[in-house]
Amino acid sequence: MKKTFALLALAVAAAVPTVAVAQNAPVATAGKMLFDAEGKRVAAVYRVSPDGSAQVMLSGKLVTVPASTLSVDGGKIVTSLTRAQIASTR
Repeated sequence: MKKTFALLALAVAAAVPTVAVAQNAPVATAGKMLFDAEGKRVAAVYRVSPDGSAQVMLSGKLVTVPASTLSVDGGKIVTSLTRAQIASTR
């Protein structure tokens, strides 16, 4: 009886779909400050593109920071790029 119950429980657990956490949820939020790899302020996020990339204004130019470089550290939006690298992506 115990084996039957264990097998039944295992079958039910396998049949119930699991809830997936969105791995590609945008990290950036418009209006929040973006920090570079050195911990320095870069600029406020102007807007977030559909793919999660952050767009910021640097020296009067709209620059896109790839979503793959963004993370949250202590509530701050941080990119793995330096300010110089961001500026060169124009």
